[in-house]
Amino acid sequence: MFPKPVTSAVMTRVSHGNCSASTIIGAAFGKIVSSLVGDVIMPPLGKVIGGVNFSDLAISLGADPTGKAVLVKYGTFIQSIFDFAIIAIVLFICIKGINRLKKPAPAVAPPPPPPPKSEILLEEIRDLLAKRA
Repeated sequence: MFPKPVTSAVMTRVSHGNCSASTIIGAAFGKIVSSLVGDVIMPPLGKVIGGVNFSDLAISLGADPTGKAVLVKYGTFIQSIFDFAIIAIVLFICIKGINRLKKPAPAVAPPPPPPPKSEILLEEIRDLLAKRA
């Protein structure tokens, strides 16, 4: 059900250029997903829940010595969870598809083993008896 972990044998076959390109594409994809969650998914979800802006959800812990409010921004954390879930689902689907494409060709069945010596002798006897009759 879950993708198999990457083994060291797989990592040795991947070039450094492919790894760096994948990292750059992954970072760009992360920004796209963050925008999708923050600008497209969360506003309608907040509207449905009752006009809540998730990025403003926070718990105040008081003020620091300079008078600035100390906040635990759990709304931003919820958005990050949505980001992670979307990226994880997309990666799972991509890895599943790549693994499906990389399946090895079915192995050719080996030829059947030769019959045992006793069978060969019995067939010769049968053939000789058939010639006599």
